[in-house]
Amino acid sequence: MLKKLLMLIAMLYAAAAFAAVDVNKATAAELDGIKGIGPAISGKILEERKKGSFKDWNDLIGRVSGIGETSAARFSASGLTINGSAYSGAPAKKAPEVRPAANAKEAAATAKKDVPMAPAVAPMAAASGAKK
Repeated sequence: MLKKLLMLIAMLYAAAAFAAVDVNKATAAELDGIKGIGPAISGKILEERKKGSFKDWNDLIGRVSGIGETSAARFSASGLTINGSAYSGAPAKKAPEVRPAANAKEAAATAKKDVPMAPAVAPMAAASGAKK
């Protein structure tokens, strides 16, 4: 019974951690709970919000220094919303494309560059000059 109760509490806590936080309604503590937002940025958000609610993500990016498209996308992925909307700006950067080698010679050259060489190790007897 105790295990079930603890599991229920853990699940409720996890659900609350992933709940959306609206920038126009959130407290400083709720904003700080978003990954990447610390006291400095949450303070700037609250100061700008005193002047009026944020209309959309572009309004937030324009009014709050320190928040750009990249950080807006990160904050949105962590659960921050504006009027219930997630950020739909610039897409996340893609990983560099890996193209296959055109021929065997190119593949061998690439393989040599990618694999670090192990240091040469001399036998102990030869290195120390010891005799048997």
